[in-house]
This record gives sequence, C-alpha cells and structure tokens, in this order.
Amino acid sequence: MHAIILISCPDQKGITATVTGFIYQHNGNIVHADQHIDEQNDIFFMRVEWALGHFDIEKEKIADAFKPLAEQFSMRWELYFLDQPVRAAIFVSRPLHCLYDLLYRHQYGHLACEIALIISNHSDAQPIAQQFGVRFVKIPKTGENKVSQEENELLILKQAKIDLIILARYHQILTRNFVEQYPNKIINVHHSFLPAFAGQNPYAQAYEKGVKIIGATSHYVIEELDAGPIIEQSTARISHRDSIEDLRRKGEDLEKAALHRAVRWHLERKILCYNNKTVIFD
Repeated sequence: MHAIILISCPDQKGITATVTGFIYQHNGNIVHADQHIDEQNDIFFMRVEWALGHFDIEKEKIADAFKPLAEQFSMRWELYFLDQPVRAAIFVSRPLHCLYDLLYRHQYGHLACEIALIISNHSDAQPIAQQFGVRFVKIPKTGENKVSQEENELLILKQAKIDLIILARYHQILTRNFVEQYPNKIINVHHSFLPAFAGQNPYAQAYEKGVKIIGATSHYVIEELDAGPIIEQSTARISHRDSIEDLRRKGEDLEKAALHRAVRWHLERKILCYNNKTVIFD
C-alpha cells in the first residue's frame, strides 16, 4: 500500500529535507518524488509517494503526525492512500465516443477507479451502460426544471459516495451550487483549444477559418464557463484536404486522448491547482 502527499507552500529552505526526513525517520520507503518551484510567484510544489509496508505510523494517524511540519512551512497539503479507490460518475449527452473510451480503458485496468454511475439527459448511453455493467440514470433537463434536477443529481451522487465527476461531452451547463459541491473534482473535455471556437459547431468554424491545427482541452470545472484550470490539451495538424467530417473525426480522437489523460492524472494524484492553473507532476 502506498501513500501520496501533495504540497504547495511559499518557497523556503528545508522543505524537501523535512518532508523526506519525516518519511525516512518513520521507516517509509519513497518510491517517487517530484517537485517544482514557480519562481515568479515564489511557490514550492511537491508530490511524494511512499510505501507503507514498514511505516511505523498507523495510516489513520499520519495526517496528525505530519500536521506540525505543514504548519511550520505554511503548507497547503493533501494526503491520499492508493488502497482507497476513487468512485467516479460519468455525465454524458448524445456524443458517446468519450464514454466508450473511458469504459473500455477502465475495463482493461487503465483507470484506477470505480465507475459507479452514468448520468445522462438522454437515453442514448443506456445500452452502453448495460453492456459495461454500470448503473445508468436518465435525468432530462429543461430551463424550467434545471435546479430541481440538479438537486436530484446531487442526492444521487451523495448516496453513491461519488468522489469524481467526469463530463464526457455532457451538453448541460452546471450551476454554481453544483460546482461548489465538487471543487477541482469535476473534469470536462472541450472540443477545441480554450479559448477558441467556443460554442456550437466548432469544427465548422475551424473549417471556415482554414486552420492548420485543431485541438481539444480537458480542464477542471469552475463557475465561469470553460474557464477552469487546464489539465491537458491535444492537437492534430490538418490541411486544406480535410473535410468537416475529417475534422470532426480527428477532433473526437483528440477529445478522448485529452480526457483520458486528465482523468488518469487526477486518479494518480499528480495534479495540483493554484491560481486557476495546474502543476502536473511526472
């Protein structure tokens, strides 16, 4: 069993030595460590993963033992254990390529989580959910019932003990109340670079502009639409020979890749958010 700690704090001497020394002094074996300094803002970031096989502090008491060190360096920190799998819910509308991709990768062990739930405002994804043995809930939304339906969704998510929400091409805007329930725990994929060609028919817009590169962006969701911390972006070169359908097909491949990597890094606890940006550890 492994533990992971993510740290951000003002940069100063002795942070690395103190954190690694804490693990060493309690007979822990570090299996991976990475750090970064934002020199412009003088902020230190660190991710450490260590084995707990011979660690002499009980898992439930590690946070209390580390707290004095965190206070010494004014740290913001999070502690995770890899034997506690994340429970995820996937929200999807009618485009199903990202849903298929995530379920396939999960089935073959490429995503270390439990996909407990699929929620959609349409019925199209129900046969796929049945195929992969995942609970499916249809929650249609209109302008009139949006708030009440979100309350239903939040209740279902709470009952299912969901830790992570994945928007796999979900064509509904989440309200502020919903987003605030899951800070940095809602991952979306957008069918273009952000900010560019936002809104409907992005590939038609790109085609009309004669662009030479198209992209997809995966990001955490905040209240402001498509403005959350960017996790991953994928690109592909195109030419005048590509039709709108070619752009759409290539774009879907980019969306799958960007979303999958963002979800995987989140599950591996390799992402730290600050100032509406992300640090992605190796």
